[in-house]
Amino acid sequence: MTTATPTRSDEQQAAEPARELPKHRHLLDQVVPDPSGLTPLSDEPGFAAILENMVADEAPRLFAIVQEYGERVDGRIAAWGIAFDDGHAEIVARGVQGRLRAPEDALRFFNLGSHIRARLVWFNPDAATPPEDDEAA
Repeated sequence: MTTATPTRSDEQQAAEPARELPKHRHLLDQVVPDPSGLTPLSDEPGFAAILENMVADEAPRLFAIVQEYGERVDGRIAAWGIAFDDGHAEIVARGVQGRLRAPEDALRFFNLGSHIRARLVWFNPDAATPPEDDEAA
């Protein structure tokens, strides 16, 4: 014979006094200093601007590895990458990702035979096709 464990309704749970949370709510709280006593750097809009500037200043550069077929006959994007200030790069291609010492190091992986050559192309947001022109293509 089995006995069912009684369950408490939401009303019963809500009527109970709130249990005090343990001093360390997360395991890492034991090693990460509590910043609650420190003065904020700014109000919310000011702090959001500080973070936005930090991201803009430290953003990695975006590039693509493009495979060129023949002598400018055709081309395709074979991989995307990001280059960091320290010189290293991370690339992502279909089903493959990797870390390189420099963006140019990816080129050798995308040259195929004597008819397909890889080239590194840095992303230029000003070169994007305007949306109204893109529909006609």
